[in-house]
Amino acid sequence: MGNVEILLILLVVGGLLALVLTRGRGRGTTAEHQLGDAEAEARRWYDRLGGQVLNLTGSDDPSKQALADAGERYNAAGSQLEQAKTAQQYRLAGDTALEGLYYVRAARTAMGMDPGPDLPGSAERSRAGSLGEEQSVDVEGRSVTGSPQPSAQNNHYYPGGMVGGRPVPAGWYSEPWWKPMLLGGVGAFGGMMVASALFSGFGAAAIGGDVMAADMGGGFDGGMDPGMDPGMDPGMDPGMDPGMDGGFDGGGMFDGGGFDFGDW
Repeated sequence: MGNVEILLILLVVGGLLALVLTRGRGRGTTAEHQLGDAEAEARRWYDRLGGQVLNLTGSDDPSKQALADAGERYNAAGSQLEQAKTAQQYRLAGDTALEGLYYVRAARTAMGMDPGPDLPGSAERSRAGSLGEEQSVDVEGRSVTGSPQPSAQNNHYYPGGMVGGRPVPAGWYSEPWWKPMLLGGVGAFGGMMVASALFSGFGAAAIGGDVMAADMGGGFDGGMDPGMDPGMDPGMDPGMDPGMDGGFDGGGMFDGGGFDFGDW
């Protein structure tokens, strides 16, 4: 084999190695960009939520409760940001902060203030819809009410979404009946009973979603899944953070594109 042939072989091998190394660096750069973008977006929502939580003071029970819930989301999102190492973890932290902004918007509405720009929606919130009128259901001897407007009676807000695999319409409720479903344990059984009664009583009053019996897939027909362990809703993610009402909107869709709180 001549020197020219050896040189050609070395050039070909060198070119292949360079191509492999270049592609590897390209993949690494893309992953780094995605991680950086996800972190920046999550921190953007987190900072905006912090600006609202730290500068607003509730003037009545509904607004105070909504701001307290927003503060919980702010603290939870901060903890998630500290622990996040992947793009998905940063997106979940952003979802948590975004949910907190829904509570801020509700608090501002309750105080008669401009709620600010619309927030990005999600498939889960769209499906759950929102309460269109005041309703009341009786569950185990107690009355649970819900309304599209806050009041001294209905002073617990929920922004709508999936809880334990069930859609919960956005609105103001007389009690945070969904919390036991998030915490699990024995309390989840009571929460599921309330959920079943609410959807048979509130479903027709929900607008903007598909909260109807035909869309429940049998989940609310008869109230409970026959094989359900009273200690845990079978549709609930066991890894859900118990400190979050609705987790991250049921692990829902994160869409922070283009939204700006500059007017707040």
